[in-house]
Amino acid sequence: MKNIVIIGCGKGIGLATAKILAEQHKIIGISRTENPELNHPNIEFHAVDILSGNLDEITFPEVVDGLVYAPGSINLKPFNRLSVDDFKNDFEINVLGAVKIIQKLLPNLKKSESAAIVLFSSVAAKLGMPFHASIAASKNAVEGLTKSLAAEFSAQKIRVNAIAPSLTDTNLASQLLATPEKREASAKRHPLQRVGTAEEIAEMTAFLVSDKSSWITGQVFGIDGGMGSVKL
Repeated sequence: MKNIVIIGCGKGIGLATAKILAEQHKIIGISRTENPELNHPNIEFHAVDILSGNLDEITFPEVVDGLVYAPGSINLKPFNRLSVDDFKNDFEINVLGAVKIIQKLLPNLKKSESAAIVLFSSVAAKLGMPFHASIAASKNAVEGLTKSLAAEFSAQKIRVNAIAPSLTDTNLASQLLATPEKREASAKRHPLQRVGTAEEIAEMTAFLVSDKSSWITGQVFGIDGGMGSVKL
């Protein structure tokens, strides 16, 4: 049984990942809000804001085998309506929160025989998409961080990978999928003609923290219904 820390486990992809991994592993879940679906004997939950909270108040296992950083943002505006604070806020939640928890847990990860870190980018980091300037900037930073840390941590056998989803049916995307018309329009933008589910992304996350992916590091996986690679 591995010890896996999941940041942002209260909703969406983080929640789906916690539910899958808790069947076989010990989960230390951190999120701003608790979810009744986290009521599982293998899940230890802490209500902490990763950006403002004090991580020293949490007693982490001496050995941490997996770290999943799932918080994110969808801040879509025309560039001239994006403030500097918009860019700062997106960068903090997508990048600096990940930096904070990785630095905190690096000694614990080094003690594992097969540690893995999974971060989250976006298809918007690969494609030029209107109104995505702030989120694309921060998610490209995530991809750079992924590859840099994969190189730096390879000597300690710590793998670092990222997943770049397209629009996924979660609370975060609820406004973009609020009506049948919006949902249909979003689906048609993808070669596979639908939006993704949190469970589909979670299955990939579970694979990347498992020993089945033990020879994979420094990669960014597009789980995006073909949007990042296929043009119809």
